[in-house]
Amino acid sequence: MIAHTFQDAFSAEWVKTHLPNRHHDLVILRQLIPWQPIIDDLVPLYNPKKGRHGCDLRTLSAVSILARLRDLSDRQVIEYTQENRYMQYFCNVPDPHLMTFMHPSTLCRFRKRVGPQGIGHIETMVFTCLKQAGVIDASMSLIDSTVLESPLLYPTDVTLLYKAFHKMALLAAKAQMEPWWDQAQVKQLWRAYHLDHSKPLAYLGAFYLLFEPALETFAAHLDDLPDSPLKARWHQLLETLLILDEQTQLKLEGETHIPERLVSLDDLDARSIQKGKRHPKTEFGTTLEFSFNRQGFMITTENFIGHPNDKTLYGPTLKRFEQRMDSYPDGAITDRGYRSPKNLKLHSEDLNYVFMGQSSDVDASQKETCISARSATEGFIAVAKHLRGFARSLYRGLEGAKIWTLLNQCAYNLKKVLQLYRDDALSEDVLMALRL
Repeated sequence: MIAHTFQDAFSAEWVKTHLPNRHHDLVILRQLIPWQPIIDDLVPLYNPKKGRHGCDLRTLSAVSILARLRDLSDRQVIEYTQENRYMQYFCNVPDPHLMTFMHPSTLCRFRKRVGPQGIGHIETMVFTCLKQAGVIDASMSLIDSTVLESPLLYPTDVTLLYKAFHKMALLAAKAQMEPWWDQAQVKQLWRAYHLDHSKPLAYLGAFYLLFEPALETFAAHLDDLPDSPLKARWHQLLETLLILDEQTQLKLEGETHIPERLVSLDDLDARSIQKGKRHPKTEFGTTLEFSFNRQGFMITTENFIGHPNDKTLYGPTLKRFEQRMDSYPDGAITDRGYRSPKNLKLHSEDLNYVFMGQSSDVDASQKETCISARSATEGFIAVAKHLRGFARSLYRGLEGAKIWTLLNQCAYNLKKVLQLYRDDALSEDVLMALRL
C-alpha cells in the first residue's frame, strides 16, 4: 500500500529560518519538479490493498533524483540529507523523522519495484514540465551513440571459467552439496595461470578439461532439485554456462570473433564494444544512444545489448525524438557512422536538412551551423559521461542500465535548466510557467 498524496513538511517560517539562500539550486528545483503528477504515475505500481504502508513516494522520488544530481550512492545521499537543510527541504523530510526517515536498502527496493517503467515516469514528468513551459527547443536533433560501461573486471576466457566454478560452488552450498570437482586443483591451476601469462590458450585448455565434466554433473543435479527459487537460479546459471561452454570450445578451435560473446557471468547483458578510439580500444558494457537538441538538453536515451550498427539506430532515434517533441526537427545532425543513402533520404519530406559528416550534405549557408552542432554533440556527450555519471553504470544488466540512464537523464536536464536560470536565459514568463 502507498499514499496517493503528500503534504508539505515545512512552514514558511521554517524556510525563512533555515534556508537563507533562496536561490539555492535545490530550492529552485523543489518548486519546478511536478511532484504530485509523479506520485500519480507511481501509485499504480503498488498494490492498493496488500502489504504494509510503504515509504512516502514524494520522498523516494526526491531522494532518487538527488542522488543523481549530486552523484551520490544510496548510503551517501541519506547521510548527506540528514546533515544538509537544503537537501532535507528538497526531499520533504520533517525534522522529527530526519534521523530515521529512510534506510539505504529502501531505495534499492524502490528501484526494483518500479523498474525502468516507474523511473521513466519520473523522468517523463520532469521532461514534460520543461517542454510545456517552453524551455526546450526542438529545432535541431543531434544524434550519437557511446558506451555505458558495466562495473566488471577486464574479462579473459580463463577468468570466466574460474568464475563459473565459483558460481557453481555457491549454488551447491545452497543445496547442501559438496563440490564434485577438485577445488584444490582448480586453485592450483589458477595460481599457475597468474604466474605465467605466456600460454593463455594452454591454461584455457587445462581449465576446460576440469570444467566440462563439472558442468555435466551440474546439469544432472537439476532434475533432482525440488521446485523452488533455488532450482530457478540453478536453471538460469546452467543456461549461461552452456553458452560459456560453447564459446570456450570455439576459442580452443582457434576462433577469434565470437558473436554475442559473454564477457561477464555477473552482468550477462554486457558485451565487448569497439568504438574506434585509440584508447581504450575496447570497452565492456552496453551501447547507449543519445539525442540532444541544440541547447544541450537530452531528449531521448536508449540502451542496447552489444554494438548494433549506428545506421540501424538512426531511424528509430529520430522517430523517438519526433514523438517526444510532438514534431520533427528542422534538421538532423550525426556523424559518418550513420551515413547511408537510405538514412540521407529518410523523412526527407519532414526535415529541411540532414548532416552526416560531410559538408556536401547541406547548403553552403547551413554548413557552418551544422559543423558547429556536430562539434557540440561531442561536448554534450563528454559532459554527460564525465560530469553527469553516464560513463559507468552502478547496476548490473540491461534493466539496471536503463534505470541508471533514466535517472541520469532526469538529473542532466535539471542541471541544464539550472544553468539557463543562472545565465539569465529564462524569461520571467518561462519561470512562472515552470513553477505552475
